[in-house]
Amino acid sequence: MQSIRRLSHVLRFLFAGMVLACVFSLWSAWGVAQSPPSSAKKVIVLPVADAIGPATRDYLIEGIETAEAEGASLVVIELDTPGGLSDSMRDIIKKILNSEVPVATYVSPPGARAASAGTYMLYASHIAAMAPSTNLGAATPVQIGGGGGTPEDSGGSPIERLADALKEEAESDEVPTETTDTEDTSQDSANEPKEDEAPVATGGSAIEKKVLEDAVAYIQGLAERHGRNAQWAEQAVREAVSLTATEALALNVVDVIAEDLDELLEAIDGRSVKMHQGETTIDVSGAQVEIIEPDWRNKLLSVLTNPTLAYILLMVGIYGLVLEGYNPGALVPGVIGGISLLLALYAFQILPINFAGLALMLLGFALIAVELFVPSFGILGIGGVIAVVFGSVILMDSGVPGFEINTGLVIAMGLSAAALFAGVIYLVSRAIRRPTVTGTEALMGQHAEVISSFEGGLGRVHLDGEDWHATSDDALSVGDQAVVTGIDGLTLKVRAPSA
Repeated sequence: MQSIRRLSHVLRFLFAGMVLACVFSLWSAWGVAQSPPSSAKKVIVLPVADAIGPATRDYLIEGIETAEAEGASLVVIELDTPGGLSDSMRDIIKKILNSEVPVATYVSPPGARAASAGTYMLYASHIAAMAPSTNLGAATPVQIGGGGGTPEDSGGSPIERLADALKEEAESDEVPTETTDTEDTSQDSANEPKEDEAPVATGGSAIEKKVLEDAVAYIQGLAERHGRNAQWAEQAVREAVSLTATEALALNVVDVIAEDLDELLEAIDGRSVKMHQGETTIDVSGAQVEIIEPDWRNKLLSVLTNPTLAYILLMVGIYGLVLEGYNPGALVPGVIGGISLLLALYAFQILPINFAGLALMLLGFALIAVELFVPSFGILGIGGVIAVVFGSVILMDSGVPGFEINTGLVIAMGLSAAALFAGVIYLVSRAIRRPTVTGTEALMGQHAEVISSFEGGLGRVHLDGEDWHATSDDALSVGDQAVVTGIDGLTLKVRAPSA
C-alpha cells in the first residue's frame, strides 16, 4: 500500500508540474505577442550553405517571419548553394515576394555560388548581391520520378542539372553592328542554323518541354518584377549558362557587389525597392545585425532528409523487422527497425524519390523474408538482394546536388547482403552433407551391447542408455557387440561386427 501511495504522490507532482509548465508557456507566448517590436533598427542575417531542401525552406521562412514580428529593417540571406528541390525553392520565393520586410540575397563568402535554385532566389529577392569571386546560373530544370505527368503531378521537379535530353552546347547571341543593313541581315538570318553552333536546348519529350517552358516563364516573371535582365535569365534556364559576379553586375543580373556584409549594408542603404504592398526605402544605417542560425528542429530535419541517411534508416528498418520475424520475441530488432522505418518513410515523403526504385526494394525485401518460409537454397534470397541493389541505384535519380545516395554505400550494402546469403548457403550445404545425428536414421551403424542371448533370431541389446528388442541372423551372446543395420517399429535389426 505504501508503494501505491508514493506512486500516486509522484503522479500528482508530475501532473501539477505539467499544468504549471503549460500555464507558463501560454503566458510567455501571450507576452511575446503583445510586446511591440523594438524601435531600434535591426538586420536579420540567415546564413545558408547547403542544398535547398525542406529543412532550408522551413529555416528561411521562419527567419523571415521572425524579422516581420520584430519589425526588422532588412533580411539578408547569405547564400552558398549548389541548387535544390523545386518545391522548397518555390515556397521560399513565395515568402520572399510576400514578405513585409525587404529581403536581400547575398552570395557570400568569396568562392560561394548560387547555382540553379539559388539563381531563382536571387532574381526573386528585393536586393540581389554577390561577393567578388562568386558565380550564379545553370538554372535548367530536370524532371524526376520516372515521368508520367507534369512537374506538379510528379511531386515537383528539382531545379538542377541539364536534363539528359537537353543539349550541352548553347547558341550564342548575335552581336549587333552599327549599320542598319547589317542589323537587318543578321535578323533575317537569325533563324538559320549555323554549322559551328548547337541549337538552344528546348527539351526532348513533351513533358521536358513543359518543365522547361514553365521554368523560363517563372524566372522571367521574377526578373520583370524587379527590373533585372530577363533575357539572360532565359539563357540561364535554356542553356545552363553561368556568370561571375562582375559579369552579373554588368548585365543587370544583380544590384551590387560587396566584399562583406558591412559594405553591402552601406551600398543599399537608402535604396527604394518594390514590395508587394508598394515601394519602400531600405533604412539600415546604424542597424544592429542579428545572425539567426538554424535551430535544433531545422538541423534534425536536415539530417533526416539526407538521402544517404534515409536510405540507411530504410535498410535498418526493414532488416530489423525481418530479423524480428526470424526470431519472434527478440524485441530489440523489431523496436529499432520500426522506429528506423518510420523515420525513413517520413524522409522519403518529402524527398524526390523514384517510386519504381522503392517498389523494387520492397519486392527484394519480401523475397528475403520469404526465404525463411520457403527454403530455396538461397535463390529467393539472392534474387531479393539483386532487387534491393537495383532499386537502391534508381531510388534517388534526381541528380540534385546534395540529394543523392552515396553509390559506395549501395555497393557495400549489396555486397554485405550477398556475402551473408553466401555464408548461409554454405552452412546449409555443410549441414546437408553431415550424417544425421537425430531420429531413427541416427541409429544406423551404431554399436550396441547384447544383454540377452539371441535364440531363434530374437534377443535384446543396450544402445545409448536404452534397452531394445532386436533380431539377428547371427548367433550373438551376452556381452557381444552388434551393429545396427535397420529398424522395424521398435525392434532393431543387428548383425555381428565381422559379418
